[in-house]
Amino acid sequence: MRTRGTLRLATRGSDLARRQATLVQEALEDRRYEVELVTVETKGDQIRDELIHQLGKTGAFVRELDERVLEGEVDGAIHSMKDMPTDQPDELVTAAVPERGRPGDVLVTPDGATLGELPDGATVGTSSLRRRAQLLSERPDLEVEPLRGNVDTRLEKLLAPGMQAEHQKRSEADKERKANTGDDDFEPEYDRTVEEWFDDLSELEKEALGREVETEYDAIVLAEAGLERSGLARSVDYRQLSPTTFVPAPGQGALAVTAVDGETARELQSLIDHPRSRVETAVERTVLAELGGGCIAPIGVYAVLQGEYVHASVTVFDRDGEESVTASRDLPVDRHVEAARAFAADLADRGAAALIEAASEDDAEPEREEQPEGK
Repeated sequence: MRTRGTLRLATRGSDLARRQATLVQEALEDRRYEVELVTVETKGDQIRDELIHQLGKTGAFVRELDERVLEGEVDGAIHSMKDMPTDQPDELVTAAVPERGRPGDVLVTPDGATLGELPDGATVGTSSLRRRAQLLSERPDLEVEPLRGNVDTRLEKLLAPGMQAEHQKRSEADKERKANTGDDDFEPEYDRTVEEWFDDLSELEKEALGREVETEYDAIVLAEAGLERSGLARSVDYRQLSPTTFVPAPGQGALAVTAVDGETARELQSLIDHPRSRVETAVERTVLAELGGGCIAPIGVYAVLQGEYVHASVTVFDRDGEESVTASRDLPVDRHVEAARAFAADLADRGAAALIEAASEDDAEPEREEQPEGK
């Protein structure tokens, strides 16, 4: 088949990052372009023991990809938008925002429980200041603990205690079965042997069996788009957290392709840009930039295009979810960026900027949003 050109696009090397990059690749290939994905290991990938929320202040998961673009080694770079710093080099533009995935978060539990059904004092793992604050705002009794790793690693950490306990029970039942061989009155507790049970497990469950348990989580919170794109959504039980009440991170669920301002950037925009997604994420990131939150702040911003207006919802918390500034506003779509700036200024005057500054200066250790993608 005749092609219209070859594009080299940088991506991080984690499974989820590659899956997301493949979505962009396939969209361009559908338009008869050849696409080469170039894997780049970033500082954030290399330094796994440093506090991720501190790395986030320098865009450790983003800037090295963009440097390859500026140096001319690649034509563009593919990012998770919620991980991008709000400041960009002058030469770079967000060339394309493909159609956004699901923007909200999900609560993942071993049994499909809702947030309200978790037991008193339950331990919930999360990777962001925002999620921590939102959880504690809803359930002050929860123990919110840091959770590191890619999506599959986090899920394995959640499932490990239950899977290992079940394996132990089945192993003991097997021993009892063997000890009572020949006893016609003996009724085994399980119909299958532990080996037969193991063979029917998913790969995720098998990996969880071998994982060392440091913290026993009753639930974890992840971005729904990341869970779906990882291919693991069908392997676990989860409940959606409404984005209108559990407001997601700015740009969550969206991808962005950066490129040097010029012909290639314009070409990418014409090919795969999704205007609605661009408008909505522009509002979210403008509010974030004006409030000075970077990509690590305890702030949720969710925008939905509704006819001539963009309905924007914002929640800003202190680190423990005890104080908050919450507001929503309909912004005219024909001047959505300007209106988003004015909205953010009003929020700042109401105390949002002070909450962000105080939370960002905290020396505590929860991770930033991006890490689930290895992200």
